Amino acid sequence: MKKIALPLLLIVQALNTAYAQEPAAPAPEKVMPKVEVKGSAAMDIRRNDTATKIVVTQEEILKNGDTSIGEVLKRLPGVTVDGVQGRGGAIRMRGLGAGYTSIMLNGEPAPPGFSLDSLTPDMIERVEVMRAATAEFSTQAIAGAINIVLKRAITTAQTEIKTGLQTDNGKPGVSVNLQMSDRKGPWSYSIGGGFLHNDFDRTARSITEASGTEALLHRGENGSRGWFRNFNIAPRVNYAIKPGDVITSQTFIAVNRFRGTNTERIQTIAGLDPMFSSLDQDIRSQAEMFRTDLSWAHPLADGAKLDLKLGANYNQRSSEVPNRQSGKEWERSRRVDSSASDKGFTTTGKYSSPLIPGHALATGWDIGYSKRDEDRIQRETYFRAPPLPGPDGTPVPADLSKLPKNLDEVFAADVTRVAAYVQDEWNVSERWSVYFGLRWEGVNIKSSGSDFGSVDSNSSVLSPLFQTLYKLGEKKKDQVRLGLTRTYKAPNVGDLIPRRFTANNNTATTPDFMGNPDLKPELAWGLDLAYEHFLGEGGGLLTASTYARRIDDVTRRRVDLIDGAYVSRPVNAGNADTYGIELEAKLPLRSLMKDAPGVEMRANLTRSWSKLDTVPGPNNRLDQQVPISGTVGADWKLDSMPLTVGGSYSYQGGGEVRISDKQYAYSVPKRALDMYGLWKFTPKTQLRVSASNMLHQDNLSQSTYVEGLNRRSDTSINPTSVVFRAMLEMKL
Repeated sequence: MKKIALPLLLIVQALNTAYAQEPAAPAPEKVMPKVEVKGSAAMDIRRNDTATKIVVTQEEILKNGDTSIGEVLKRLPGVTVDGVQGRGGAIRMRGLGAGYTSIMLNGEPAPPGFSLDSLTPDMIERVEVMRAATAEFSTQAIAGAINIVLKRAITTAQTEIKTGLQTDNGKPGVSVNLQMSDRKGPWSYSIGGGFLHNDFDRTARSITEASGTEALLHRGENGSRGWFRNFNIAPRVNYAIKPGDVITSQTFIAVNRFRGTNTERIQTIAGLDPMFSSLDQDIRSQAEMFRTDLSWAHPLADGAKLDLKLGANYNQRSSEVPNRQSGKEWERSRRVDSSASDKGFTTTGKYSSPLIPGHALATGWDIGYSKRDEDRIQRETYFRAPPLPGPDGTPVPADLSKLPKNLDEVFAADVTRVAAYVQDEWNVSERWSVYFGLRWEGVNIKSSGSDFGSVDSNSSVLSPLFQTLYKLGEKKKDQVRLGLTRTYKAPNVGDLIPRRFTANNNTATTPDFMGNPDLKPELAWGLDLAYEHFLGEGGGLLTASTYARRIDDVTRRRVDLIDGAYVSRPVNAGNADTYGIELEAKLPLRSLMKDAPGVEMRANLTRSWSKLDTVPGPNNRLDQQVPISGTVGADWKLDSMPLTVGGSYSYQGGGEVRISDKQYAYSVPKRALDMYGLWKFTPKTQLRVSASNMLHQDNLSQSTYVEGLNRRSDTSINPTSVVFRAMLEMKL
């Protein structure tokens, strides 16, 4: 905290200056309706759309002072984030990851190499959580889809600046965000951008245990320190030819830099020493991403409309990783230089027509192409090695010049995605609406490399989709939803390419990795059923939903002993069933009592089950599925002073998962407590203070391999810390 004391004093001084110079605040009743309209619009979409959809507004996205979109998503119903608390990870719906959850950017699948860490919450207009697939968007969404929509609305001229400071485990961080927009005649524009710099210093512990023919016990101490920076900018320009006839250009640019060092020291308590017990590693990596879209919304005769979009993207990543490894008998230096680039284009089109009264008929296409080029150059030099058996079996000194030291890999991949769809939303009556959709989607992946033959993979699925909504009662506060969907998951490029990534110490729990060109897509039938009750006009609701999926040709990673080394490969492994229930509640007290405090309470709970038929139980869950997750939170806007406070407690279950007949995984349940406060000095100046991960729980994960009487397990323990943030927000 001492390291940020001076910057905090500067923030307070800036606030005092801003407060003194700011004109008097207008009456509160002129400010409040703007917030309520935003919430009402999002609630209306959720309430009235036939296709089930949860819309998270920008106000909800920003209120906790988060700096990454992953921190925002973890509080949503049915959404979890894997990995260590506060450090990001893969986004999961219904506890399922590894491609079961579709992540979209502006309605299109996120481009290759895209990272959610490239986005700051200030750049996002809204987040749409879709539990059941629709024909307009990709049906590669077995668990569901999350659509992140960048800022689009341009209403009035506005400039907003946010500057923030944070401390994480005693290391400082700084962020700056800028939003500008204006309108003149048919032209309007907006520019959003941000800069983030964080230092980090983290420690971890590891325990390796083995029993059976080779008992051992190793304890490791790991350290990681360094910094990372992110710069992004998202300009948008609109030209209105006439009302409803608009051409839009939207671009997103992100630049990331990372510098860090990793150290590892392994102590042998019992048994044999590992090949390498000491590691000193430097990491220098950089990435640049560019994405641009040009779209045209054009009205036609008789209320028809044509939407066209053409986009291009480019993503480049490179890294330099020199390291030094040593053990009791071995010592070597290794340097790995890698570079990868993804470039491609997308085109989408949608024709909608209200030719038939009560129907919203639409048809369209979605085509994308991307090309990946990747180089990985590995150089090794050995300084020590144990004696090797000679021709007569007598040990002789190792010839260091003949040990493996160079590994060059070059490969290229082309991914083509083609989809066409037709859909219709039919308002049968005032109470009943029905959605029908049919989408054909195909993916072709071609690849070739310096150390493997050509790969040509094709997958496609024809997806019939059905959703319906029926409103109950005279006031239509209760409604029932039903959805039937056909979805799938195509193999990704990395899982198909038979490249081999070697581990420093190859064991059953730290194997080499390689792909499998014979993978088939996973196909699923899905059922969704929900009951929703809305509480008056205050935005309150109570919902209960259930879902079920039947997945064929499930992909899982299997570890095998190949030519004396353990190798992990993805394989198709039978069928699986997954099902669960989701509960959600939002309760503004003023929707029940007019004179109640301005408190809004919220809670959600998801319980999921799954079973893989080719893996013996118990705990044979899919993809280490999170069995239970939930969030409880509240926000209180005080009437007596310009202060809003709130917080949330999140829980994510863990436990043991049986991955195969020999492989097990365990993760500790995760608990997180986040708090925030917002003080509004004037309508244009406010200070937001937050503390996240206040429980700073250690994160523990374990991987186990059992073969006969032999058992080996690797346990990782990662301490976490509380992150304090203060952000000054000013509208000019």
